Amino acid sequence: MVIKIGVTGGIGSGKSTVAKIFAVLGVPVYYADDASKRIMNSDPEVIDMITRHFTKEAYKNGRLDRSFLAAQVFNNKAKLELLNSLVHPATIRDADRWLSVQQAPYVIKEAALLFESGSYAALDYVIGVSAPYELRLQRTMARDKSNRDEVIARMNRQIDENIKMKLCDFIVYNDEIQLLIPQVIKLHELFIRESIERNASESTERNASLQNP
Repeated sequence: MVIKIGVTGGIGSGKSTVAKIFAVLGVPVYYADDASKRIMNSDPEVIDMITRHFTKEAYKNGRLDRSFLAAQVFNNKAKLELLNSLVHPATIRDADRWLSVQQAPYVIKEAALLFESGSYAALDYVIGVSAPYELRLQRTMARDKSNRDEVIARMNRQIDENIKMKLCDFIVYNDEIQLLIPQVIKLHELFIRESIERNASESTERNASLQNP
């Protein structure tokens, strides 16, 4: 049985960085944000729904106009929730298909909205990536070339960081004080051990059922 692990965190926390460390260790990683971008450009049903709700201007030359769509949902909670309701189900289905063909001891699903979308329920564990508010703010401003107010508005649309971390089974601290790689390696070793134990237990149960039909 493949163990399914979620990696999540607030904007600027460094969850993608953590997921990439797992990938370097040979763990299959599903990046939900990348998948949603692909789906919005390739899934006919999603494209049709976005076009109907956000007009044909949402696509330019057959590709999603991300700037146009961002302008529609920025500072408009209702439209943002509508967009999420159109894209999240398709992304969850895509992730489920991906998970169903994996054969590694464990896999990672990296997503910002694991709890908000409800997709955490299909996972065995969730790792939260935590970083101080100001550091997250500065990272996002530098990465996205956004101003402070824009980033704060985006951060305020997510679940409060403290609440999100309390919902997680494990926490990785990406605060530029604690070393990141050792924390990930410790979790990697833990999940590998659990996979071995689960497989051994399943093998014992299988053998017992064969001997006692």
